[in-house]
Amino acid sequence: MTDERHKKRPDEVPPPIPEMDPRPPADPVAALEAELAAAQEEAREANERWIRERADAENLKKRTARERSDAVRFGTENLVRDLLPIVDNLERAVQAAQGGGNGQPLVEGVSLVLKGLLDVLARHGVTRVDAEGTRFDPAHHEAVAHVESEHEPNAVVREHQAGYRLHDRLLRPALVTVSKGSNLANPEGGD
Repeated sequence: MTDERHKKRPDEVPPPIPEMDPRPPADPVAALEAELAAAQEEAREANERWIRERADAENLKKRTARERSDAVRFGTENLVRDLLPIVDNLERAVQAAQGGGNGQPLVEGVSLVLKGLLDVLARHGVTRVDAEGTRFDPAHHEAVAHVESEHEPNAVVREHQAGYRLHDRLLRPALVTVSKGSNLANPEGGD
């Protein structure tokens, strides 16, 4: 019995034999040393790039922290700069009041200063909360008293202290007196 697997067929071509470089390798140690030097140079360059990028990241972090700190420290700079003329006007009003007179110029001066202050606040997004004559809103008003009046129930009948908003945020609610309604229809309070 013959093994059919090992028999060659006449039309089958044997696989080519790889050619060998007839020259012996130059110096395998020198070739490895050259590869090592190239790898070391590549690693050195990568390390330098990493150090530079790390330093850039640290500098960015420090600059961002400094800018944030400055924004907190000097964030109100424009508001304060706008308020300084009002301080000047108040100082002039005090000097005028010390000069004597009937007081009318002082009242007019303080009224103008108040108007200037409200204009500055409005330029910086501060608005007054509507109170008197409106419906009581616990999100914007704080009731300090409830009184019987001819007004409908839950109507603000008196503002004791103005409330203010900064853009959409409530800075301070308005202190108000709220109507309980009228007890005139039922003076005895019964049903």
